Parts: sequence; structure tokens; C-alpha cells
Amino acid sequence: MTANPYLPLPYRVVAVRQDTPDTATVELHPARAAIPEPAPGQFTMLYVLGVGEAPISVSGAPIEGAPLAQTLRGVGAVSRAIIRLQPGEELGVRGPFGTVWPVAAADGHDVLFIAGGLGLAPLRPAVRHVLAHRERFGRVSLLYGTRSPQDILYREELALWRRMLDVQIEVTVDRAHRSWHGSVGVVTELIPRAGVDPARTIAMVCGPEVMMRFSVQALQAVGMPTERIYVSMERSMKCGTGLCGRCQFGAEFVCKQGAVMRYDRIASIFTVREI
Repeated sequence: MTANPYLPLPYRVVAVRQDTPDTATVELHPARAAIPEPAPGQFTMLYVLGVGEAPISVSGAPIEGAPLAQTLRGVGAVSRAIIRLQPGEELGVRGPFGTVWPVAAADGHDVLFIAGGLGLAPLRPAVRHVLAHRERFGRVSLLYGTRSPQDILYREELALWRRMLDVQIEVTVDRAHRSWHGSVGVVTELIPRAGVDPARTIAMVCGPEVMMRFSVQALQAVGMPTERIYVSMERSMKCGTGLCGRCQFGAEFVCKQGAVMRYDRIASIFTVREI
């Protein structure tokens, strides 16, 4: 972390790639000093001068000179301003903040990724880590659901992962035109068919809270212990350091104890409304 966690470091936009009609990946290089390398699951605070700041999950870490990648949907003033930036323009970056996906603890285990919509973006660094060190893990599966075929993220990368003969990739959509020949239905319907071995598997789940809630129920139905299930929570964050209280989730602060949380630690409040 930088000496002053509240001071954004200037980063220059290298590229903005439109992934779906409302979602883009912004690639960034430090203009001068760089933030520490984010671990899978962490997020940064991105600051646009004169507009504001927003927490955005890291979808690609700057390994071996690669740009820092952040995938976001243009739904608010800050996110829309970010995806409108042009190559060469600058924004501020603070971080990285938050907890990480348990890729180290998953060594020697089967790994099941479950993503809904934009939830594939925070999971992407963890998927990349597991596939880059494939020999360390048992069975690897990714179950991914989106609203429609037009909303599928990282199509080329998904196709590349699918060509790996020892990785299971399943994609489903909520609705589709007759030209779509894949699965139709919610992502939770894929879980009973995934061949999960509850004694060997660690599950990492990211997406809308309702999707994560039903995913956890489906995992429990096939015998997954709650201490082997990890979810990524989203709450409105401002400081990133646990001081402002904006992201409070029960007794926890998502910016510090999350966004990645082991399910058994939050199970008692996970389904409570207005928390």
C-alpha cells in the first residue's frame, strides 16, 4: 500500500476495450510510482478528477509489465466517466484494498468457480492463477451465467480456457435468441451437474447477492461445507480503509474484512435484508 492510502497515484489509460454494450475493461499503466501488485480478489479505488471515486475490482494484475486491468459497468457518474476516458488520459488509483480469493489454500484441492454477470471480473485473476499453476490443483470448473449471450465477458479467454482438456467450462444465459445453441437457465442449475466432490472442493462465488445466495444453497444441497465456500460481497465504499463506515456489513467492514469472505463467517447475516 502507498505511504498515504488516501492519496491516489496517477495512472495513464493504455486502452479501453468494450466488452459488452454497457461494460468495458480499462487498462492502466502508472504515470510514475505504482501501487503494490494486487492479489486475486482485491480492488482499487479509481478517482476521476472533478467527478469522484469508486471501488472497482481488479480483473487483471500487472504481472511482468502487463497493464492493470479493471472491468466495470457504466452505471454511475464515476464509472461512466472512467469508460469514456481515452488512451493517454489519466486517473487516480488507490490501493490495493481488501481480502483475497483463497488460491493458496486451494493447493491440492478441486476448485469450483461460480460467476454471475459482471462477477466473472473479480474472479478472473483467481482463474488465471489456478490455470497458470494447473499442476497444483485437482479438478477445475468454472460455471458462468449471464442475462444474455450479448452480456458474456471475456469471450476469447473463455474459448481459450475451454480448449484446455483438463478444465470444465460451462456457460448459461437467462434468455437467448434461437441463434444461441448453449445452455439457457440460471447458473445455479449447473451446480448439481458439476460433479462436485464436497470433501475435496473449494468454491469461489461472485455475482449479484441473490445469485450468490441461491448458489450457496445449491452447494450445500450437494454437501459442500460452508467453510469451503467463499463469496465476494459488494457494498458502497468510500475510504477503503475501514474508517468511514460506509461499507459496514453487520460487524464487518467490506473494505477490510472483504470483499472476499468465507461463507460460514457471515452465514447468520447473509440473508438478512437491509444489511
